[in-house]
Amino acid sequence: MKYLVQIATMVLLTAFGAKQVMAIEEAQYDVIQKENDFEIRDYAPHILAETYVTGAMEDAGSAAFGRLFDYISGNNQSRKEVTMTAPVSQQPAGEKIKMTAPVGQQPDSEGWVVSFMMPSEFTMETLPLPTDSKVTLREVPPRRMAAIRYSGFWSESSYLEHKAELLQWIEEAGLSITGEPVWARYNAPFTPWFMRRNEILIPVSEAAKTAATSHRADASY
Repeated sequence: MKYLVQIATMVLLTAFGAKQVMAIEEAQYDVIQKENDFEIRDYAPHILAETYVTGAMEDAGSAAFGRLFDYISGNNQSRKEVTMTAPVSQQPAGEKIKMTAPVGQQPDSEGWVVSFMMPSEFTMETLPLPTDSKVTLREVPPRRMAAIRYSGFWSESSYLEHKAELLQWIEEAGLSITGEPVWARYNAPFTPWFMRRNEILIPVSEAAKTAATSHRADASY
């Protein structure tokens, strides 16, 4: 967790150093149905950079964050020459990729798959390839997700509590689950617990048909 805080702090300080904090692109979706903290959403297709880690749920994000952040910061195969000054020097540097939200985490066998959503401006053909074999790119097709939103600490107990609530709501709504739950986090680790936006998303195949409400939000660290 300490390393994750250091990385996130560096991101924040870099943004302030540029004299403005840039908005972070979020995953795009349409809200099909809403009931209190629960929603049915239709997500647009997107690309994930993801990595697999083992260990406890609460430690997985910290273990994977540095690896993924390294990829978007230039540890990729799209290398170019950058001329430095004071002193004058020349060194290779990879292409940098903007941060997006949320950071996703989901179970896989005995470990966890942690992912960053790639900016919508990229395609599988234009994204730079990772140089780290532990980082992979995957295209996610459009899909429907049941979601619950909550604030608070990034603890396994809170995750399990809210996942149980979402599963109960899905059952009562007569929906069919089609995939594994995804734990989505939108904020930096130093964000106060009561201001954090956390979500659990579960793929479903059916939902009540209501007028869709388009959702387009920006978040910043």
